[in-house]
Amino acid sequence: MSGATSRRGSHRAFRCAGLVALVLVLAPPLHPQAETLRIRGSDTLLPLVRAWATEYMASHPRVAIRAEGGGSGRGLRALIEGDIDIASSSRPMEPEEARRILERHGSLGYSTLVARDALSVYVHPDNPIRSLDLESLGRVFRGEIERWSVLGGADVEIRLVQRNAASGTRSFFAERVLRGQGHGRAQTAVTTAEVVRRVARDPGAIGYGGLAAADDSVVALRIEGVEPTEENVRDGSYPISRYLYLYTAEPPRGAVQEFLAWVVSDDGQAVVRRSGYVALRPATGQGREEPSPGE
Repeated sequence: MSGATSRRGSHRAFRCAGLVALVLVLAPPLHPQAETLRIRGSDTLLPLVRAWATEYMASHPRVAIRAEGGGSGRGLRALIEGDIDIASSSRPMEPEEARRILERHGSLGYSTLVARDALSVYVHPDNPIRSLDLESLGRVFRGEIERWSVLGGADVEIRLVQRNAASGTRSFFAERVLRGQGHGRAQTAVTTAEVVRRVARDPGAIGYGGLAAADDSVVALRIEGVEPTEENVRDGSYPISRYLYLYTAEPPRGAVQEFLAWVVSDDGQAVVRRSGYVALRPATGQGREEPSPGE
């Protein structure tokens, strides 16, 4: 069984996280003096943030965590405005966002690397195409290749499914695959789970999203002949992978600092693995440890 296949079963439990644009995890305070942490941002990260929240609150009854999706851009805007404690993002902060946070908070923001992820490209299981190079993938999403037959598939129109403008996944895809050029005519999906559902219903569709969102209803293509697996993300052979971030506007302190420290600890990174993402460090016995990221 391949690494990608073995993880798909564990991913099913998290697909429900993307059924709506905003998903809340709000645990009632287990202690009368519980402190609430507000996290908002990346839909790619939302299933993982929810898993972290569930496990952390079980062992920290004085903390309640409220988590929302909506996109990396939405989370960073809320952080700038002071509406949340932590922004989750599947991309680095943009210069304009850094400028605004400097004006508002007197800092450039504080980032914590929390996990790694592959950007998977999904097709319908009936589509015979199983691998694309980056050049062909870019031409497909720019609308330059319009039928699967050009790539050796059936004579069927290619229907593109992209993420919405607030998505860090879309920004990353545009930078890494489209090289700054625009998408062709495409359907827009608010969440990666919606991308997966649309591709699963349409043999002519192709979409993209995080590694953890894939399941047996779609096929994750090999890119440049390399499968989107944890091993290939870690050794750098899979060409479209990225880090995932949690941002604060000011130096983390108190409950926020304790939560971020736990997220990058062995316990927090074990949740990353169980949730289908790629941990910052391999588990004990899986090879050389990578250095822990700084904040």
